Amino acid sequence: MAEDKPPMPEGQEHSPAPEIDPIKLEHYLNQLRDNQNFTLALLGGAAAALAGAIVWSAITYFTNYQLGILAIGIGFLVGLAVRKLGNGIDTSFGIAGAVLALLGCAVGNLLTICVLVAEHEGREILEVVYGLTLSQAWEWMVASFNPFDAVFYAIAAYYGYQYSIRRLSDEEIQQLIRR
Repeated sequence: MAEDKPPMPEGQEHSPAPEIDPIKLEHYLNQLRDNQNFTLALLGGAAAALAGAIVWSAITYFTNYQLGILAIGIGFLVGLAVRKLGNGIDTSFGIAGAVLALLGCAVGNLLTICVLVAEHEGREILEVVYGLTLSQAWEWMVASFNPFDAVFYAIAAYYGYQYSIRRLSDEEIQQLIRR
């Protein structure tokens, strides 16, 4: 049995779908690549990751509850910073956003542990942070790891990746269509 298709407007029964001009597209993508700034993307993404980590740590400390949704917020924040400051269209910007989002989540967890240790030992937070060794940080992170952390870290990395890469707007795509 044949499917009934909705009727096309008069004169458009056989009109092909619009096609992007590959020469225009390549030229435009080269222009966009010339305006990318990976260094600025990394700096902005790192600053966003650190800001998100501090907020995560503060909220976790004051509520006595770790909200996984904050990892998603870090991923979004990092991705937005990487995209806005880097103006990147290449995959490397997405990878940078994902990695920085993961680091932001890990630093948020580690800062929370540092705050709790400082409070427990009657020390200043900066004293604990500055005295932290890599092996001690690893030990604390492993001891405090929860399987749900992996889920939220993965979501943060996904958002960090997705929001880091500049996409072509509908208007830009319209400019690239063959006429």
